This record gives sequence, structure tokens and C-alpha cells, in this order.
Amino acid sequence: MPIPTPSGAPTDIYVVQPGDTLSGIAYYECGCDVEELMAINHISDASLLQAGQPLLLPVKTDRVGPRLKLLPDSEVVYGPAYVDFDVAAFVARQGGYLAHYSERINGREHSGAEVVEVVARNFSVGPRVLLALLEHQSGWVTGMPQGNAAFNFPLSLGRGGQAGLYFQLGWAANRINAGYYGYKRAGVVAFTFADRTRALSAPGLNAGTVGIQNVLALTNDWESWQAEVDRNGFLRTYETLFGDPRTYAVEPLVPATLVQPELFLPWPGGHTWYLSGGPHGAWFSGSAWAALDFAPPDVRGHCGISDEWATAAAAGLVVRSDDGQVLIDLDSDGHEQTGWVLFYLHIASVERVAEGTRLAQGDRVGHPSCEGGAGESSHVHIARRYNGEWIAADGPVPMILSGWRPVNGLGEYEGKLIKGSEVREACECWEETLNAIVSDNVALRTE
Repeated sequence: MPIPTPSGAPTDIYVVQPGDTLSGIAYYECGCDVEELMAINHISDASLLQAGQPLLLPVKTDRVGPRLKLLPDSEVVYGPAYVDFDVAAFVARQGGYLAHYSERINGREHSGAEVVEVVARNFSVGPRVLLALLEHQSGWVTGMPQGNAAFNFPLSLGRGGQAGLYFQLGWAANRINAGYYGYKRAGVVAFTFADRTRALSAPGLNAGTVGIQNVLALTNDWESWQAEVDRNGFLRTYETLFGDPRTYAVEPLVPATLVQPELFLPWPGGHTWYLSGGPHGAWFSGSAWAALDFAPPDVRGHCGISDEWATAAAAGLVVRSDDGQVLIDLDSDGHEQTGWVLFYLHIASVERVAEGTRLAQGDRVGHPSCEGGAGESSHVHIARRYNGEWIAADGPVPMILSGWRPVNGLGEYEGKLIKGSEVREACECWEETLNAIVSDNVALRTE
């Protein structure tokens, strides 16, 4: 997909906190005038702010980053370039601290290589990129980290994220995704440096490069960052480990002619569920707003296992079923890195479909719950990937489910679905005239 031409000055989204005032936000968050903030957000009365309200903040900076392309998109995304990459074998050959590291995640012990794989799969970020960052920042891959920051915060060096490899890799992957998908969406990204100063991405880059630039900005100031994103910075570390990144390129990763296969609402025909979340991050906030949330009718306002069934929006092969996740590979080649893949989250372990199962459209996937991530009420979170890239729900290839088309709101989870003259607003509620939708998927089959 082509990168869009920026339509105006870049903006950030700020969520109003309790006690905030518009003048305080203008002064402390963007260094702009109250009048400018009111104009960009179409606010007529500065006193009418509500906690949780998203605001657009103009970004003020004259700095523009370099034009050097670091990595192809297909290397930054967990896509076709990684089908044959063996993380464990590579880590073992390097013999560094990572090869001897282990960490407990969700009650299970994981080797260092397995931690890298889990984060790569969940965020859909290339494991070679994560390994190169880990080596560049703290030397974990080929040697021994030096100092407490390198041991405990090996990616952020104490400037972000919780301690431990799993959280640190997740922190880095989320910031890579924020740059990658932000550039895909708007054609420009505003970087934030360790000293809170800003710079803009250069025109003419690719999204993968902007993702790497974004994560490196958070541990550097403007001067040191320019060295990090030059030929002798991160790129040199990557090439030392893996060679020329262009040899792994898969182009185009997402063709301009991409068309979504027919998808149906992911619950049984004739049943009514509720749009509880409009377009939002597929896996944490940095990824594309690729996901929608749907709540069943029988579990309201708390986390319990629903008696309702989530069902297959299309036929395919289950390539992952674990930790609340079910991934359905629509081309059934057995690789989640290739082609169209449907991602279901918060599917309870009880009666969840097994990995390796071939599903027909409308077959049972599992029961909605809160498993696998944060949630205040049981629901199903559904998103799409193509060749490993999260595909925005309201983008050039919209997520059409039974004819319903998503429309973004200003903030995550806001927005709506539209089908002809019908409109359903996203709401954490169960209101028949506001967000109720009757599925036309296959009726539930008896077993």
C-alpha cells in the first residue's frame, strides 16, 4: 500500500485526565496556545472537558530526521521473511547471555529464545529486528550485559517499560509498531526523544525504517539519535548479526490491489451481540487500529466465561490456540506469517478449538472471556493480518463483516459500524438501538 501524503501538520492524541484544564494541556503537553487547541478540536467552551476525552495536540518542531532507509518493511513485520528463521538455533550459535537466560511468563518457564518468539508473534514484529535491538542496546545476544540498566532494562536502558526481557521486548515492539503504523496511516511520525524534545520523520521513507527510528528515539537525544539511525549505528549491528537486510526483502509486502476475502460476523447466525469497541490497537496501542470488540449478551460488566460461541468468520486452518488467542490461517498453508490471518483474542481455554483444526465458516472457535489480556467484561477482540502486517479496520482495505464497515472515532475504541443506512455506535453497553447487531453467519451447528 502506498504511504499517504501528509494532509497537514502532524498531531498527537492526548487523553484528558481528571483535573486537567485546557490551558494546562496547552502549556505542558504541546507548548501551543489554548485558541489553537480549541480550533483543532472544534471546542467552543474551554471549560467543557471530560476525563477520558481524546484531544488532538499539534506537534511543534522544525527538526526532520534523516532519509536513510534502514530495513525493508518485510524485515520489520513478522511476515513471509520469517517462515524459515529458527530463533532458538540462532541464539544458541551466538552463545551470549540470551542463550542461557530464562523467564517465567503466565506461569510457564521460557528460554530467552522463546521469549523473543512470543513477543514477535504477539506484536507481529520480526524477531531478527528484536534480536538486533537487544544486541545493539545491551549486548545480550553475543556477550554479557554490563551494568544494572542493561541487565534489567535491556531495550529501554531504564527509560521505559517494566524490568525483565519479556516486558522490555514488548515495550520495544510496541514502539516499533507505533512508528510503522503511524507512518502508514499519516505519512509522517513525530518522534519523542529521551529529553522530551521532538522531530519529524523525513518524507520518502518506508514504514519499517520509521518504526526503527521511533524506538531508538526514546533512548537518545536529537544528536545521539542521528548517529544511531546512520549507517554506523543500529544498521551496523544488524548487518554484523544477519548480513544485508535487503536479501530478506519480500516486496510488495502488502500489494496495492489487496482485497479482503468475504468475512462474516464472528458469532452464530440469528444471535445478537453488541459492538463494545470500535477500531483500536490489534495488540497494544502501537499497532494499527485493526481490531473490533464484540460482547455477547449473557456476561455484562464482568469477566466470566460466556455460554455463547464465537465462530469462524471464514474457513481456514487454526495455526495457534493458546493464551486466549486463536489464529485462523485463511490460505491454510500452516504459516501465520503469510496471507490473510484472522486473530481472535479473549477466547476461554474451556472448549477452545485446537491448533491444527480445519474450520468451515461458522464453526465454533470458543467462548468469549477475558483470557489473554486486559478486559473489564467478557468479549471477543478480532483483527486481521496480511503477510504479518496488521490491516487497519478503517483503512484502504476495511474490515467488512457481513456488510458492516468500521469507521474510526477520534480515540481508540470509539467509532462505529455502518451498513447502508444502519449505524451501530461502539459502547461498553448493551443497548438494542445503539450497538446491537444480529449476525447472518451460519447458524450454530449441533455437535
